[in-house]
Amino acid sequence: MKRFVSVCVFLFALSALAPTRAEVLPDQIAREVTDQIVKLIKANREAYARDYKKLYAMVDEHILPHFDFRKMAQQVLGPTWRSAAEEQRARFTAEFRELLVRTYGTALLKYTNEEIVYLPLKIAPNDPTATVKSQIRRSDGEPPIAINYSFYRRDAVWKIYDMAIEGPSIVTTYQRVYAERLQKEGLDALIANLAQANRRALAAGSAKAEAAK
Repeated sequence: MKRFVSVCVFLFALSALAPTRAEVLPDQIAREVTDQIVKLIKANREAYARDYKKLYAMVDEHILPHFDFRKMAQQVLGPTWRSAAEEQRARFTAEFRELLVRTYGTALLKYTNEEIVYLPLKIAPNDPTATVKSQIRRSDGEPPIAINYSFYRRDAVWKIYDMAIEGPSIVTTYQRVYAERLQKEGLDALIANLAQANRRALAAGSAKAEAAK
């Protein structure tokens, strides 16, 4: 569980700050945004713990704009995306986005001061994609956690479209999770199940906030 928490922290920390210069390389973005998200967590940990709506709002404002969730959703659905109507694509992308918020957002609250080290970035000037390789050095003495972030360049801005944690990437993992459901139930049923789970999570966060008042 501790490994999961650490990974989740840096998944979101990586994307928290939008580049303001003409172009900032992915590894530089990674270094800068980690500091920003850690400051937010430390400054607002109690408020986020009392009210998950505030936590989710922080994730939505500072993190999610720097992921390309449509590209991620397209890869997750694979052939189903090509046959889906645009309205279905939009609904799935929105619910998948919320899924990642509720899955990883609360893990930020358990952040401890693990050290993160970035390996040298290997990229040519005109490369359209890049992989940022990093290691999280754990405070318990266990082996470091290797994490690779996949970026692509869009209009001189680098966007995250996948990541891998010592094995299968997020996209690959959800492809496997949803493949059987899509085959048995179809896309509309999958979207409905995701929406229901997201509503339950939001309601639970609201109830937690009310109980803390």
